[in-house]
Amino acid sequence: MTSAIEKEKQRIRKVTQLLYKGAKRVRILRSIDWPASVKQGFFAKGAKELPEISYPGFDAKPTIDIIREARRMIIPISTIDLWLERQSISIETGARMLAGTGTPVFFEYSRQVYGEPTDPLRFIPASPLDLAQSVQDVIDKLARIDLGVAPSAHLTAEDVAKEIKAAAGQHFGEDAPKVILVDSLSANALATADRIRIRRDARFTDRDAAQLLNHEAYIHVATSLNGRFQTDLPILGAGHPSTTRTQEGLAVFAEITSGTMELDRLRRLADRVFAIQMAIEGADFLDVYGYFLERTGNPDQSFENARRVFRGGVITGGAPFTKDVVYLFGLLLVSSVIRAIFSAGRSDCLRLLFCGKLEAQDIPALCELAAMGLCKPARYLPPWASDLRSLLASLTYSTFMSKIDHAPMTAVVEKILENAPIVEFPVESNNPRA
Repeated sequence: MTSAIEKEKQRIRKVTQLLYKGAKRVRILRSIDWPASVKQGFFAKGAKELPEISYPGFDAKPTIDIIREARRMIIPISTIDLWLERQSISIETGARMLAGTGTPVFFEYSRQVYGEPTDPLRFIPASPLDLAQSVQDVIDKLARIDLGVAPSAHLTAEDVAKEIKAAAGQHFGEDAPKVILVDSLSANALATADRIRIRRDARFTDRDAAQLLNHEAYIHVATSLNGRFQTDLPILGAGHPSTTRTQEGLAVFAEITSGTMELDRLRRLADRVFAIQMAIEGADFLDVYGYFLERTGNPDQSFENARRVFRGGVITGGAPFTKDVVYLFGLLLVSSVIRAIFSAGRSDCLRLLFCGKLEAQDIPALCELAAMGLCKPARYLPPWASDLRSLLASLTYSTFMSKIDHAPMTAVVEKILENAPIVEFPVESNNPRA
């Protein structure tokens, strides 16, 4: 006879298989991407006219039917069933969002799953807009620091593809993704378990290449592959809207921990939040393009930044795609989660954090599923998470610093420096090889 425990395992497997089947139809970024001809047409008209966008229709009913079938087997009381219920809600909302592309309906569902700039955040008295403004305020204070000549974007997409292919091959071995160049992409690069796509006309600095490796390969590819290996819980191999905050938070955290983050990158993350709020308040694509052009002076980059805001939404304003509000809060969330895992002495949870596409709040359910033998530990970890000695030293420092009131000492140092003249060094002195 089949035991009660085995029947429960079979139920969980069946539900997660259905959720995976439903999630695989909801390819949000792929569905709302713009063809390269849109950018070409925009600049051919002098960047003075709104782009004309059309989206393929999406029928949400098949996905909703699959999700409803899964829900018949979910009783949202236990930790595991509450986890299953959250997945089902996220997938259904994503399907309904895609069914509304190009209309205000898209924005209504987008704000449900990703939030919007002025939404109060859980656990902290702030909004994504507040976080973005805090980042901008700090960067403004640092503006007087001479960082030397900004690195030139001299690397082509081909150069970066070659570098990432070599590093990914060494890290993932036979599971390494293909690295390909594409003509149209909503970002400079996007990754799945099987491939890393890089926009052919993008240009990169040496730091950009390292940042993409840590962000796309060591996080997005790794969590996709780790999720694919979860044969009992296939839903962990399919990202959906509610996993975005933690996945992007991990990826940005990886940039910082690996030392590949730059101030300009942080500024871009903040600017995207400001731009989304502009669009919500009625700014159209041309307004937001002009905002980014004033910030960067780069027409191509400004177009791509504005496209991120309006893809899937309404080009005339009022209803943008709000995904980019998750990056800064995701970073804050992941940093706090990893620090809490360390403080609790739960290194087992650190490996679970990378075991697939998940939310941070899924960890208790995944612990139970792992205890049942259904959830496997992550096979691939980013280099900084693989080296526990270095990571624990960094977290010890972070925890130590967070428990100290820095205000008195900061005030003393600011007083000391108050009358000290600003010294301008030759640019060459910023070169470590000089």
